[in-house]
Amino acid sequence: MKQEGHIRRFLKENFLHFNAATLVDAANGYEAHIHAGGKMLISLAGAMSTAELGISLAQMIREGKVDIISCTGANLEEDVMNLVAHSHYKRIPNYRDLTPQDELDLLNNKYNRVTDTCIPEEEAFRKIQSHIEKIWKTAEANNQRFFPHEYMYQLLLSGVLESEYEIDPKNSWLLAAAERNLPIVVPGWEDSTMGNIFASYVIKEELQSSTVKSGIDYMVWLADFYEKNAVDQGIGFFQIGGGIAGDFAMCVAPMLEQDLEKTNILKWRYYCQITDSTTSFGSYSGCIPNEKITWGKLDIDTPSYVIESDATIVAPLIFAYVLNK
Repeated sequence: MKQEGHIRRFLKENFLHFNAATLVDAANGYEAHIHAGGKMLISLAGAMSTAELGISLAQMIREGKVDIISCTGANLEEDVMNLVAHSHYKRIPNYRDLTPQDELDLLNNKYNRVTDTCIPEEEAFRKIQSHIEKIWKTAEANNQRFFPHEYMYQLLLSGVLESEYEIDPKNSWLLAAAERNLPIVVPGWEDSTMGNIFASYVIKEELQSSTVKSGIDYMVWLADFYEKNAVDQGIGFFQIGGGIAGDFAMCVAPMLEQDLEKTNILKWRYYCQITDSTTSFGSYSGCIPNEKITWGKLDIDTPSYVIESDATIVAPLIFAYVLNK
C-alpha cells in the first residue's frame, strides 16, 4: 500500500470539525466513489482557471480521477490565457482599496481585473484570437461544426502556441484534458470573451453562428453520455461554486427521467459542492443538497457534502488528498 502523503496526513490529523471535517469526509467520499468504479464529473464556476486551479486539476485529469468536466466559457479560455500570457498578468493584493478611477486606469491600460488578478488583454485575448479565428474559418469552409471546447482542443493540439507557453504545460488543465480527449460541456459559452469575439464575426458576416455548436447541442450530447455511463456505481458530481456550470450538467438526470420518460435512470451517485454563497430564498448556488432530491437530481442515499468555504483553498486540498500528496 502506498505510504500516506504529507498533505493527506495533515488533513486527517487536523481537519476534524465543522467545514474542515466535511472537507475530509468529501475527499474520502470522492475516493470511495472512484475506487468502486464510479465516474466523476467536476463543474467549474467562477474564475478557477485564473486562480490557477490547473496546478492540481491537471494532475487529477492525467491520473484518471476526472471523467468529464462542465465549465463556463471563461474557465475554458482563461486556462489557455494563463498558459500563454502568465508573465504579463498583474496581481493587485490591495484590490479592495481600488477607487473607480483606479479601475478605469486598469481598463485604459488594457487590464481586466478578476479579484486580485488582472488579465492582460493584448497578450492574452488577442494572442489567442488570431489562431482560433483561423480554426473557426477553416471548419466553416469545410462545412464542419464543433463544440467550443473542441475548437480549443484543436488549438492546443496543433502545437501553434507551444513557443508561447509561459508556464509549465503540466499545470494546464485544458491541455491535460485535450491530451485525453476528456469530455467537456460548456453551457453559456456565448458570454465568454471568445464567445463575444465569435459573435462579432457573425455580426460582421464573416462566420455563421451554426459553426459553433450550441448549449442545446451540448445537452443532447450530455444526455447520451449520461445514459451510457450512469450505470453500476454511476456518476458523481463535484461542484466548485454554483451557477450555470453546475446546474446545466446536473439537470440531465431529471431530463432523461421526466422529459424523455426513460426508466431506471440512476441519479447522481455522489455530490459535493464547495460554495461561499449564503443559503437564501431562490439561490441555486446556496441551496442545500436535499433540495436537489425534489428536482430528481440526487437520490435519498446519494452521499452529499457542502463545504462552505473558498474554493481556491478547498479544491486543491481535496485534490491533494485524492492524489495522496
